[in-house]
Amino acid sequence: MKIGIVCYPTFGGSGVVATELGLELSRRGHEVHFITYSQPVRLDQLSSNVRFHEVHVPEYPLFHYQPYELALSSKLVNMVKLHGIELLHVHYAIPHAYAGYMAKKMLAEEGIELPMVTTLHGTDITLVGNHPFYKPAVTFSINNSDVVTSVSESLRTDTLNLFDIRKEIDVIPNFIDVTKCDRMSFTDCQRGLMAGDDEKIITHISNFRKVKRIDDVIKVFYEIQKKMKAKLMMVGEGPEKEMAEEMAIDLGIEEKVLFLGESHEIHKILCFSDLFLLPSRTESFGLVALEAMVHSVPVISTNTGGLSEVNNAGVSGFLSDVGDVEDMAKNALYILSDEKRLKEFKRGALRTATKFDINKIVPMYEAIYEKALIKK
Repeated sequence: MKIGIVCYPTFGGSGVVATELGLELSRRGHEVHFITYSQPVRLDQLSSNVRFHEVHVPEYPLFHYQPYELALSSKLVNMVKLHGIELLHVHYAIPHAYAGYMAKKMLAEEGIELPMVTTLHGTDITLVGNHPFYKPAVTFSINNSDVVTSVSESLRTDTLNLFDIRKEIDVIPNFIDVTKCDRMSFTDCQRGLMAGDDEKIITHISNFRKVKRIDDVIKVFYEIQKKMKAKLMMVGEGPEKEMAEEMAIDLGIEEKVLFLGESHEIHKILCFSDLFLLPSRTESFGLVALEAMVHSVPVISTNTGGLSEVNNAGVSGFLSDVGDVEDMAKNALYILSDEKRLKEFKRGALRTATKFDINKIVPMYEAIYEKALIKK
């Protein structure tokens, strides 16, 4: 099958999932074409089965904001005709499903039918899509997709509650390559570069937006470090980073908090971590929690959105109400304060992660593609 994948090429969860999905599909014999404005950060291999097509947006003085949707839909039409792409899989309702629909209509004028699968990831629904300005376009894009999927039951429910949707929405959870951590061996003294032998390593990874409640990460760690020696690894960039740096200074823990920026060594950082903090206000799924768990890192998270579908309370970590710093700190200390208990939670985290193994989830997407082709 020749599949076109449209996604954001950034460090965000939807881009990571789309890229890993495309790579696995190529390993299964499909021809995959990534179509976006820059090469996805996780796309580290191109071959005859994996290709990348860059969307260029010409600049014209007439446009105050350059029309990416127009450039994308035109690029999709050209790539479908040039490479014989049989199916389009777009990640994010806007602008990708919207541009995909326009490409479908243009191709139909030439007698070419292009089925489109739209995967909803969260921000496109709960934060952006529900804005009155975008809501009609999101509703239209979802209803005019051939097949729609969401990454969690929680997101499916939110979508149906927020929009007038007439389409069935299939839930296909995000996934992880369980064997990837096994293939990566960090057996030297690199852990010593991050913390001492007597210090626990706590980690947070995100885009540092307000929805991630970065201040709660600092507050929880502040309580942890009162009781034991620990270091906090803050991985990522975003608008809340400066606030977090200042907060660490104000609390007198700046020497214990390392801000690492965006990193391509996530696997190495997680392999050395003892606990992961994710106190988000909302998460449609919580892919980063799953990435931590596959590295045997227990997760302290909120119980919002799809997190309760990923983090198994009492097994892979614990869930708390949004903003309940006291409960999160208590649960973190419960796990970290006993080595035998910590090892059991580490085993539980990995065991839970295996339920989302890539080899169990990708066939679900292949079945969805067949469903879309039949509708054609």
